[in-house]
Amino acid sequence: QVQLVDSGGGLVQAGGSLRLSCAASGRTFSTYAMGWFRQAPGKEREFVVAIDRSGHSTYYTDSVKGRFTISRDNADNTVYLQMNSLKPEDTAVYYCAADLTSSTNYYYASRGDSYAYWGQGTQVTVSS
Repeated sequence: QVQLVDSGGGLVQAGGSLRLSCAASGRTFSTYAMGWFRQAPGKEREFVVAIDRSGHSTYYTDSVKGRFTISRDNADNTVYLQMNSLKPEDTAVYYCAADLTSSTNYYYASRGDSYAYWGQGTQVTVSS
């Protein structure tokens, strides 16, 4: 079992930054990969980024490359999403998720069904 609590969302102007956090508990954190997804109003949930269990491999969707950075602290059981140069189209509820299969390529890391546990979501709103 894994419990995830994500936080750090808020309202920011376009061009601004936010850092999301996701605190994990339960199963040993370093044994599974982590991902972030988002869902905007009226849209389907979409993959944003993932990181493997060691933190050495990351996978980004094209729309956030160069602006978002995922990292993890296995000693602190936390994964972070640093979001810079935010755009109005980044507005969404952001969810962290745990991938117990520890996907090792983009295809599987980007699939929602690779993730067994999800956080409650944190709202990110970017104003123009």
